[in-house]
Amino acid sequence: MPGLRAPDAPATADTSVPEAAAPPRGAAIGVAAGSAAMVCVGGSVAVSSVLAGAPVYTAEAVRYGAACLLLVALARLTGRHVTWPRKTEWLWLSGIAVTGLVVFNLALVEGSRHAEPAVLGVAVACVPAVLALAGPLLEGTRPHTAAVAAALVVTAGAGLVQGLGRTDAIGVAWAVAVFGCEAAFTLLAIPVLGRHGPWGVSVHATWLATVMFGVLGAINEGPLAVMKLDRADWLAVGYLAVAVTAAAFVLWYSSVRRLGASRAGLLTGIAPVAAAVSGVLLGGPAPRPLVWAGIAVVAVGLALGFRKGRSLCTSSTTPLSGGTSRPWSPASCTPRASPPTRPRTRTPTSPRPRPGWPTARNRSSPKSRPGGAPSPGWA
Repeated sequence: MPGLRAPDAPATADTSVPEAAAPPRGAAIGVAAGSAAMVCVGGSVAVSSVLAGAPVYTAEAVRYGAACLLLVALARLTGRHVTWPRKTEWLWLSGIAVTGLVVFNLALVEGSRHAEPAVLGVAVACVPAVLALAGPLLEGTRPHTAAVAAALVVTAGAGLVQGLGRTDAIGVAWAVAVFGCEAAFTLLAIPVLGRHGPWGVSVHATWLATVMFGVLGAINEGPLAVMKLDRADWLAVGYLAVAVTAAAFVLWYSSVRRLGASRAGLLTGIAPVAAAVSGVLLGGPAPRPLVWAGIAVVAVGLALGFRKGRSLCTSSTTPLSGGTSRPWSPASCTPRASPPTRPRTRTPTSPRPRPGWPTARNRSSPKSRPGGAPSPGWA
């Protein structure tokens, strides 16, 4: 028909899925935060020995109470909002306080009476392998073979740094408790990091631990046990509250949120290395060749876990609901798991009839034309 032309052909959309690249700055911040946290923890070994003769429960209550107050003050100054837990979040946060703080410290104290410190250190060194296996499951993904292999290398290196010590059956049991509590400190935080963030989890864990240690101290050591702390004890408690609790907790949970428990767990191998280095800086003997070998093995494990080419996913998403939610999903930032984008297609539209054109069906329908041939331009 004169004046009519066939509609434009549908545009072909680009169906290729762009590769997802993790922000290198966010990954670097996560690695730096986790490393700093482990340096604080490793450097606290010499300080913790100062409290050997002090009332332990009372000292820990003061430590976590001071850390909680410091965290709340810093959160207000920096504009961070700490939300109140609800429903099942109480279980996760209470689990962190019970296992990762209270039982963990009790296991260290009681275990040191039956085992040498190296035995308990090796128990802590085994945590990266557990985080590499259980962490992705809690985050909604599957463990990666390369991450598990890197965790095993870090564990072996940390074990070499710690060395082996003598123990009895009770000491082995306490070492297992230390191992489980150290892993729970990270794993139980994964479901609540999405809503509360590193600051909220740290605040709630510390005040819950303060109450628990306060009750234990009042029962076992008496309500006036705080008067038995001398000047050295107060200095040690202050350092542990500021560096090992307030700062290290926020740094560690920030690293877990950015890197995921699997890769952040690799950084725990830095703690025994930091302990060995701090001992030398404080006038201790130089590390033995086996310790240097362990440090080298830890470095190899970290290089395997964070080698170039492996995606380091970061999370900046805010949970849509107020309930417990995962802070991120590693599968969402890998090219294989990214859902393909639906191509945009243009739907052909019929030309708008001009004024005066007949619009009745008998003029435009192929059935009404002689011979059944379709009108030109209306195919």
